[in-house]
Amino acid sequence: MAGVKEMLDSAAAIARGMRVTLREMFSPTVTETYPDEPPRFQERYRGRHVLERDENGLEKCVACFLCAAACPADCIYIEAAENTSEVRISGGERYAKVYNIDYSRCIFCGYCVEACPTDAITHGHGFELASYSTASLIYRKEQLLRPWPAEARAGEPCEQRAAAVG
Repeated sequence: MAGVKEMLDSAAAIARGMRVTLREMFSPTVTETYPDEPPRFQERYRGRHVLERDENGLEKCVACFLCAAACPADCIYIEAAENTSEVRISGGERYAKVYNIDYSRCIFCGYCVEACPTDAITHGHGFELASYSTASLIYRKEQLLRPWPAEARAGEPCEQRAAAVG
């Protein structure tokens, strides 16, 4: 009698499993066509960092080092330099001469974004960070800085300032 009960229980378990399988087999599929279309992310997605510019094209980063201090992975490296009257890079007294993020260490926690008093660093939607070499995972300021729009560059002295520093 116990053998018959075990067989019925086993048959019921198989039937429940097949019911789930059949239900999923006939439901519509949700397919990402990633290489052909860009993926759609939620607004809060934490991708590759972006160093922002202000409305005049100047860098927002004033090299206060708060993002580097807040980073638990210690992946942000900054060197500060002073703005001069001839060459103005940021709106503050200083600017980040060197701003590196080591993505082989970054855990995308967002503490750097929260710590920034000028909203200079944000999370973008960049997600293609795979590499065969850890040296290529160190992103420099030039790679992180949001490009100034091409139509605003026509007569903009910001481009000349960047050329004078670089």
